[in-house]
Formats: sequence, C-alpha cells, structure tokens
Amino acid sequence: MSIIGSFVSGFILGAGASVPIGPINILIINEALVSYRNAFLLGLGAMCADITYLTLIFFGIFVNIKEQSVIFRIISLLGGVFLIYLAYRIFKSRIIDSAKLKTQIYFASPFKSYSKGYILTILNPYTILFWTSMLAYIGQNHLQFSFTLIGLICAIMIWISLMPFFVYKTKSFFSQKVSSYINILSALIIFGFGISILLKLILHY
Repeated sequence: MSIIGSFVSGFILGAGASVPIGPINILIINEALVSYRNAFLLGLGAMCADITYLTLIFFGIFVNIKEQSVIFRIISLLGGVFLIYLAYRIFKSRIIDSAKLKTQIYFASPFKSYSKGYILTILNPYTILFWTSMLAYIGQNHLQFSFTLIGLICAIMIWISLMPFFVYKTKSFFSQKVSSYINILSALIIFGFGISILLKLILHY
C-alpha cells in the first residue's frame, strides 16, 4: 500500500485501539481529575503497548497468540487480576483526604504512571482480540510498517492529549463528593471488566 494509505490505516487503527471506552480510558479519566501529567503518562504507556502489538504483528510473532492458546489464557488471568487490584486501589482512595490524595498523585513517579498504562494494556485480553482481528487487514493490505506506526502514534497522541486535558480543565465543576462518586463508579466498572475477563477464562477453559 502507498505511504498515505499506510498512514491513514495506522491512524484508523490507533483510533480504534484508543477511543473505545474501556478500563484504560476509565483509569485515565480518574487520574485526570487530579493530575493531567499522570493521566497523559498512563495513556502514553497504553500507546506503547499498542505499538508493541503492532510491531509483533508486522514481524509475524503475534500470529500464534490465539484465543484458545495457553499464552492468551495466562495473559487473561494476569490481566483480570490486575484490573481487580486497580479497582480495589481506586475504591480505597475514595476515603483519603482530597488534598493528601492530590499531593500523593501529583508527586507519583512518572515511570509508575507510565508502567501502569503499559501493563494494563499489554495484559488486557480485549486489546489482544482487537489486534488479532486486525491481522488479516494488515496482511491483506501490505501496509508499510513505518508509516502505519506514525499514523497509529498520531491518532493515539491526539486522544491521550486532548481527552485528559478536557477532563482536567473541567474538574473544578466536580465537588469532592461528586469526585468520590466518580472514583466509586470507576472502581466498579474496572472491577466489572476484571471479573468479566476471569469468568470468560473459566467458562472457556
């Protein structure tokens, strides 16, 4: 495919991987209520995980990771457990004094925020299924890796820059009580994703 075609395809893949509401976007929104930097770094980690899968596809390594494979099941188990752990941490943080929580999050290690986004995405079976479904599209259209990668990065960077920025700039409209409710709702949604992953793993075992 042409340079432009590869770029556009990469951009569409990036939008498809980053925009749908899932655990990573819920977590980014939750972090953005306190720190834009940490929310952006979470998104950056998630983007690097998507880049990892895209690279594995182009070099033919990802082909053997099927839904019924042992590798997929191990990733699903780890991903489900990690999501439940994150849900617990978010739920627990609702009772911490808001000023103290803000200080803790703001001075959190940038690497910790980045690695949280990377691990959550790389261990998310929904991410694996998304990229598995893209195997045929990428192969059939003979995309150029470098320009597909650039398109992917452009799409995801736009999303992880603007979405948390909007949430961060409008956070003043949320009272501490409302923020607490958002934390609880975020925890419940992420917990639901984690339980869903583990249930599917058990039922398909």
